[in-house]
Amino acid sequence: MKLFLAAVVCRLLRFIGKLVGKGSSLPGKYALKICPDVLGRVALPPCIIAVTGSNGKTSTVEMIAAILRAGGKTVVYNEEGSNQIEGVTTLILCNSTLGGRMKADVLLLESDERYARRSFQWFHPTHFVITNLYRDQLTRNGHPEWVYNAILPAIHPDTTLVLNADDPLVSCFARGREKVKWFGLDECSISTKEHHGVYHDGARCPACQGRMEYDCYHYEHIGHYRCADCGHRRHDADFSVTALDLEGGTLVIDGETEISLAFKSIYNVYNILAAWSVCSLAGADKGTMARVINNYILKNGRMVRFTLGGHHGTLLTSKHENSVAYDTNLGYIARRTEPCQVLIIVDAISRKYFTGETSWLWDIDFGQLDREHVKKVILCGKYVNDLAMRFDYTEIPGEKIVCCDTVPQAVQALEADGSEELYVVTCFSDRDKLLGLVKKEEG
Repeated sequence: MKLFLAAVVCRLLRFIGKLVGKGSSLPGKYALKICPDVLGRVALPPCIIAVTGSNGKTSTVEMIAAILRAGGKTVVYNEEGSNQIEGVTTLILCNSTLGGRMKADVLLLESDERYARRSFQWFHPTHFVITNLYRDQLTRNGHPEWVYNAILPAIHPDTTLVLNADDPLVSCFARGREKVKWFGLDECSISTKEHHGVYHDGARCPACQGRMEYDCYHYEHIGHYRCADCGHRRHDADFSVTALDLEGGTLVIDGETEISLAFKSIYNVYNILAAWSVCSLAGADKGTMARVINNYILKNGRMVRFTLGGHHGTLLTSKHENSVAYDTNLGYIARRTEPCQVLIIVDAISRKYFTGETSWLWDIDFGQLDREHVKKVILCGKYVNDLAMRFDYTEIPGEKIVCCDTVPQAVQALEADGSEELYVVTCFSDRDKLLGLVKKEEG
């Protein structure tokens, strides 16, 4: 009876929420109050895939869903990104019968890395993808090792782990476990022998704190590593990008399948490989995977094309308080060759909690924008002065930098100035403040 009542209340609140434009966490919250173990009472599909990590969760999950659906599977996943236990409960109950049987072949879950252990208290994934672990939202998440310890209790012995072999901390999840599959990049055109970045989280071994040695870096601390003290090293990958031309926008998986990139970012490469790996394990055929992923354009708003005055613009979503996300998108801009302007918005650091902590700006390599083709950098938002101070410590000429107090002021200035390509770097908390003032491009 508790299961039935929880399901009815959840569906009713979800229906009302959709009418008034509210989120998907509240229905699950009340369902859990009625029946705290409701997730243990629902009959779930035979295939349950979870994805967690500091970056790439939403994009990877979207591609997994697209591949499996193209292969004829009925896939239920949290498309709205509500990835804590309340949102997961809403998703499951709203896609189950009132008797508690889920109507799907695959349950696919983006899981918040801090709360995965709560979501999987009553059931466990058959496959668990862990993308990466970076410094991310210091106020909320602390250090990557803290996040590692938060994820660890969520991993069940019967779950097959699908791990990023190139991340030395993620690879530690494999210790003492037999069911592990690995994905990673071979040394390729973007690899370097030297570390690039403001800090180096791979300098010390996460297993013994010995000095780490690298054969190559792909970006930040992600690459081919080994510890001379304890032997912790990059594992051979079961699924590999064996060739990569990021400028040309192509990659090759396992030496035989070439994929074209709609978005030429190293993040996109890893997300594609993670999706390919777990879908292979779930039984998808290579032809279907290649057809779906080839030139795949994400629909989750991580990258949005728009027009503003004479500018064609690209919004690149970068998580505030996550320097690796920023560095990756700044690197993407730095590799372009066409004349451009860049708008950086820091107006609200988070949608979920209040903080005025901006020390993370100093971990970002804004100096990547010191390029001839970057004609102007516009800084705006509540924290424009913090941004301006940070830019004072780059080599970017001061005459290239413009400060605006608000997003509308920056938009007005851009609308009246020039026709170069425009790149906007900001977070979800500030994204819609821009998109509400520009014209989105279709497709």
